[in-house]
Amino acid sequence: MPAAAASDLVEETFPLAGRELRMLRPRDGDALMDALLDALLGEADPDEARLPFWARLWESGTALAGALAGRRLAGLRAVELGCGLGLVSVTAAAAGASVLAVDRCPEAVAFTAANAAHNGVALRAETLAFDRPGPLLAQAPWDLVLAADVLYEHRNVAVLQGLLPRLVGPAGEVWLADPGRRMGARFLAGMDAAGWRRERVHADPDSVTVHRLRPPPA
Repeated sequence: MPAAAASDLVEETFPLAGRELRMLRPRDGDALMDALLDALLGEADPDEARLPFWARLWESGTALAGALAGRRLAGLRAVELGCGLGLVSVTAAAAGASVLAVDRCPEAVAFTAANAAHNGVALRAETLAFDRPGPLLAQAPWDLVLAADVLYEHRNVAVLQGLLPRLVGPAGEVWLADPGRRMGARFLAGMDAAGWRRERVHADPDSVTVHRLRPPPA
């Protein structure tokens, strides 16, 4: 990671349910993206997973955090898939949940841990891709699975459709924020067809919708 990503930071404040969360992020996520893209183009076998999509506070994460804020999550075990800078995980932890935040990018995990400490909340943050979910399954079932804007690639649809029923128990829930991506609609149609119960808990003018998904009745 270019040194500027860790040394040139800004703080954004999010008022959520009577509490302000203060999130650190690289000042210029676009410049960071360009720098890493140039580096990848010079490699024989570039790894696109290293691109810093985590370096922005995306609208879907803000929407999901807003939907969670103010809810009583004490006693619940929650995992966030693709935690990015950690806004959703920090919000859930502040609401009382025991949170594991995972991301395939170690830089995102480092920022999530830093943002948790910055806001005085405790959570676990680990580098893990949800297409290699062994450690997550070993700790299942989870009460709450959280994900914001993770359906930007075709392959993620099948991965999540196969993974989520193994992560949550009969009483568990999945909260998914999606900005209207085509792959998001395909994923939701498949979950509907599998009998999952779905309701909208939040929608905003930016076209981000937060879906609450519960497993089919026993």
